[in-house]
Amino acid sequence: MSKLRFVPVNLLTRLSVLASFNKITRNFLLNQINQRIYRDLILANPDDRPLKVQEDKYVMGRALISSTRSAFEHGHISKKAARGLLSVFLGNVFFGGFYKRKDFIERHGFKPPMFITISPGGACNLKCIGCYAASTENLGKLLFSTFDQIIKDAKESWGANFFVISGGEPLLYKSEGKTLLDIAQLHSDCFFLMYTNGTLIDEKMAQKLAELGNITPSISVEGFERETDARRGKGVFQKILVAMQNLRDAGVPFGISITATCKNAELIGSQEFADFFFKQQGAIYGWIFHYMPIGREFTLDLLPTPEQRVSLLHKIWKLVREEEIFIADFWNSGTASDGCICAARGGGYFYIDWNGDVMPCVFVPYSLHNIVDVYKNGGNLDTVIASKLFADIRDWQARYGYELPAENVGNWLCPCIIRDHHAELYKIVESTGAHPVGEEAKEALLDQTYREGLIKYGKEVGHLTHDYWQKEYLAQK
Repeated sequence: MSKLRFVPVNLLTRLSVLASFNKITRNFLLNQINQRIYRDLILANPDDRPLKVQEDKYVMGRALISSTRSAFEHGHISKKAARGLLSVFLGNVFFGGFYKRKDFIERHGFKPPMFITISPGGACNLKCIGCYAASTENLGKLLFSTFDQIIKDAKESWGANFFVISGGEPLLYKSEGKTLLDIAQLHSDCFFLMYTNGTLIDEKMAQKLAELGNITPSISVEGFERETDARRGKGVFQKILVAMQNLRDAGVPFGISITATCKNAELIGSQEFADFFFKQQGAIYGWIFHYMPIGREFTLDLLPTPEQRVSLLHKIWKLVREEEIFIADFWNSGTASDGCICAARGGGYFYIDWNGDVMPCVFVPYSLHNIVDVYKNGGNLDTVIASKLFADIRDWQARYGYELPAENVGNWLCPCIIRDHHAELYKIVESTGAHPVGEEAKEALLDQTYREGLIKYGKEVGHLTHDYWQKEYLAQK
C-alpha cells in the first residue's frame, strides 16, 4: 500500500497537482488508481475475503472514480477542490498515513480506524422527524480547541487525514470565535465530509468552500420535494436545489445523504431518483442510512420492512455495478466494508458528539468515555479506542467474520450490531456498564418491546438474505 503498482507514492502528490489542471494527467492518475484497486482487491486479496466481497469493493471504488471523472468533465470541480480531492483525499487519506498506521499496529496489535465522525455542535435550524441526534438549538458544543486537539491527536496517533463532520448543522458551529471552516483551513492536509441540511449554503458559503478545497458537503434529502419537505419542513427541498446550484457554480464536489424509511424505500432505489440527483444535479456520491430508531420520538414503525431492505439491496448494487454510480448503503453495502465498521475497527471509525461523549457509532448512543475528561486526565484517543466497550464490539466483529477465513465469514448483508444483532449489543452494553447518552438512549435501553422488536427485525433480515449470501458470496471460489 505504500506505493502504487505503476506510480510510486512519492510521485503521487506531484501527479495530483498536475491532474488538477491537465485532463490527460488526471485520467492517467485515475486509471492507475483503478488498476491498483483491482490488483489489491481481486488479484491479491491479502485478507482472504470471499471473492464476491472483493468484487463489491472493487466496483464501489470504480464507481467513485467514474463519478469523480464525470464531475471534472462537467466542470463541477474548481482547481482548489481538485487539489483537495486528488492530493489530499487520495494522496494523504489513502496513501500518506500508511507508515503511521503501521506504527500503530506494532504498538497496539491491531489496525487503527480510518476516520472519526465528529459532531462539534448540536445546534440545528431544522427539527427533522426521527433525527438520531434529537437536535435542538439548546444542545452543547465542543470548544474549538478541543475540536482541534481531536484532529491533531488522530493525525499523530495513526495518520488519520479524513474526518466526517455531523451535527446538528455543522455550518452553525461556532466556538472561541471560530467555525468549521477555520478547522478545515487549519488542517489543510485533511479532507472533511460534512453532513448538512444544505439550507445555509448560499453563493457566499459555496465560494468559501471552493476556496478551501478540502470540504465536501453531503446534503440530506429524503426523496423528492414531497418526501423531503414532509420530514424536514416546508420549502426545504427548494432550498436544497439552490444550494446544489451554488455548489456546482463554485466548483465544490458534493453528494447526498438519504434516510431510508418504509415510506421512501422504493423511491430512493429507483432510476428516476438516481437520474435526478446524480445526472441532473451533479452529486458525486450518495450515502443511505436506514432510519435508526434512536433519537427524537424514535419508533420501529419507520424502519424499512425486511422485504423493502432486501429489494433496496439489489437496486442499489445494480446502480453501482451497471451505471457506476457511487451510492453506498451502510447496511446493504456491508460487503464493501467487511461488515460493521464501528468501535474503531481496523479501517472503520467511531463517534464523538458535541458534549465530548465517545461512542462506537453515531447510531450506538452508549459510552464509557468523554474526550474532554480524557484529555484533562492526560489520556488521548488511544485511551478510548482501548475501552472495554469498543474492545468487546471489535471482538464480536472478529468472531462474526472480520478475522475469519473466507468460507466462514458471517452474513455481511446483515452486518449491523445494533440493528441486525441487537441482542449482542445489549449484552455488551450491560456487561461493560456503558451509559446511555441522552434520555432517548436510556428509554431505548430500558424498553423491552423496543429490544424485542429489533431482535425480531434482525432475525427476519437474516432469514431473507441467508440463501443469497450463501449462494452468491460463500459458494464462489
